[in-house]
Amino acid sequence: MRGLIVTADDFGLHERVNEAVERAHREGVLDCASLMVSGPAARDAIDRARRLPRLRVGLHIVLADGAPTSPLHAIPALVDTNGRFGDRMVRDGFRFFFLPYVRRQLAREIRAQFEAFAATGLELDHVNTHKHFHLHPTVLSLILDIGKAFGLRAMRLPREMSGPSLLAPWAALMKARLERAGIAHNDWVAGIASTGRMNEATMLDLLARAPDGVLEVYSHPAIDEAAPITHAMRDYRHADELAALCSPRVAQAIAATGAKRGAFSDVFAA
Repeated sequence: MRGLIVTADDFGLHERVNEAVERAHREGVLDCASLMVSGPAARDAIDRARRLPRLRVGLHIVLADGAPTSPLHAIPALVDTNGRFGDRMVRDGFRFFFLPYVRRQLAREIRAQFEAFAATGLELDHVNTHKHFHLHPTVLSLILDIGKAFGLRAMRLPREMSGPSLLAPWAALMKARLERAGIAHNDWVAGIASTGRMNEATMLDLLARAPDGVLEVYSHPAIDEAAPITHAMRDYRHADELAALCSPRVAQAIAATGAKRGAFSDVFAA
């Protein structure tokens, strides 16, 4: 294995997530986090990131199951009656592809999220999307086009290391497009098949089976409480994921791989 990137998603979604990210970075193996710029706790996440100069931060673009950054009147075709992105991703994917007026609003929202990230003053380490929506060719095209002006240099390739999946053909197309565009990317990702269940045993198993190349391991750590952070996360075992990121056994297993460890900007540094 040439490189290893350990990432936490949904930075800015909740203060419980933000606290876990900070703890996993200070006490564990977490090197970078993906920021939801319109998340309810985005300001707290940004403040924490500024106190943690070694924590690399990327943009976690939200186009499903979350809040937009643009004014609602500017993107009426993208949001529901509650002013939020829905979770009907297949339907939305068809609309992104076939309807020019929807595409224009989509471009506006993606640009707004890049602008909001730039306004934080944080260096852009990488870009990915909530629920891997950048596998959609229209979404990917807009990110690649808009991201140029904001220093886009690296993106997550959602190519699961655990074996064939329904996402594999889309990941192959995305890989080719990223390489043509000169955008750095991981070769493999671990975290899709085990979303919400990235505990110590799972991480140790993944590290033992890691293929050649650059592997990104991502998870969703949070401080544990009885109430779920969101309805979609009601079955997530956030505390187990945080414990795994802080586990000495996981740290030892990472060291044993001999891989270059860090964020995207570290692993792909010239």
